[in-house]
Amino acid sequence: MNKFLANNKILKNRRRELRRNQTEAEKIMWAYLRGKQIGVRFLRQYSLGPYIIDFYCPRIKLAVELDGPVHDLPVSQEYDRERGLYLGSLGVRTVRFKNATVMNNPTKITNKLKPLLSIREVEA
Repeated sequence: MNKFLANNKILKNRRRELRRNQTEAEKIMWAYLRGKQIGVRFLRQYSLGPYIIDFYCPRIKLAVELDGPVHDLPVSQEYDRERGLYLGSLGVRTVRFKNATVMNNPTKITNKLKPLLSIREVEA
């Protein structure tokens, strides 16, 4: 991957702002993902091209996005679709989870992620 696509300096301040002002769901998810707790290192608020990803594992090219109610709007769904296509063109796989699921049952999310991690490790 082109190093200039990752963590574009133009988006640096926005990434910092997003890390400082995490949603409750992001705080909960980060508590489960940080420090290789599920076997691989995730980064938060990582940018690829023009997009900032909630959580990203560069080793296996996996993006994890958390969706609040705004993602149910048609305009947001189109944006998410375009974003997914762009990330897919870079070989990045994207998985999406609802904020409510993270907040109500975060272990369900990590249990869903673990098989993706082992499958991608075998492919690498």
